[in-house]
Amino acid sequence: MMKRCLAVVLMCASVPSMAVELPPEIARQGSLRVAIVPNYPPMEFRDPATNALTGFDVELGEALGRKLGVKIVWQETSFDQFMPSIATGRVDAILSGMTDYASRHETATFVDYLRNGPRFFVQQSRAAEFKDMTTFCGKRVGASRRTSFPSLIAAWSDAHCAGDPIKFVGTEGSGDARTQLKQGRIDAAVQGNETLPYLMDLEPGVYAPIGETIASQFTGLALPVKEKALQQAVAEALDALIADGSYRALLAKWKLTDNGIEKATINAGQ
Repeated sequence: MMKRCLAVVLMCASVPSMAVELPPEIARQGSLRVAIVPNYPPMEFRDPATNALTGFDVELGEALGRKLGVKIVWQETSFDQFMPSIATGRVDAILSGMTDYASRHETATFVDYLRNGPRFFVQQSRAAEFKDMTTFCGKRVGASRRTSFPSLIAAWSDAHCAGDPIKFVGTEGSGDARTQLKQGRIDAAVQGNETLPYLMDLEPGVYAPIGETIASQFTGLALPVKEKALQQAVAEALDALIADGSYRALLAKWKLTDNGIEKATINAGQ
């Protein structure tokens, strides 16, 4: 009797676990509607030569779709429509360089696929003026007002610039910050470190990063809070891309190797 029980246990242990299935409605439609704003190279943008969607997020999304066995249907929208779209079911996911914040977890659940952090940069022609990060104290520093960067810059300034705080200048996105930097209207700008290597390649000799990132964050693929099976399926698909080397190849292609993760996490953002 004991041998028979042991045989049953061993047999059950040897059976591989079933893969998490997609929600029935997703499986039936055979596609995922994914929101995107293609204005954040190298994450997502339109190729100037062909006007086709391209970038790390676009290629990662297509690779995830192949692992899941569904077609990715990209839906362009505006940043301020991201969370309403996921909350009302107009889209199934958001994959557009979106930072995973705990404050967003009531509306969306994030499968995290990159590490990132905001970093100071200046015009290369002025780099010698900024020996280290403390030289930004008292200076005009610009960043997109639609991100967490304003509050992160303020926190860094409070911690390092006693009596001579950074003079923050809100901009209409990262492109506007770079324009103001070139025009001399600000002394420095802050942008996610995942974008700087690509931009420096596009405009050689124009920008110089200074110091390290001022915070550590995660970029995540946002999914509806109630869709637990979809969340698990996407996380497993990402882990499969990491395991087979596809993820690492995409990181290298888009100069994001330093931002890679070793395993998918869910809602790891703070």
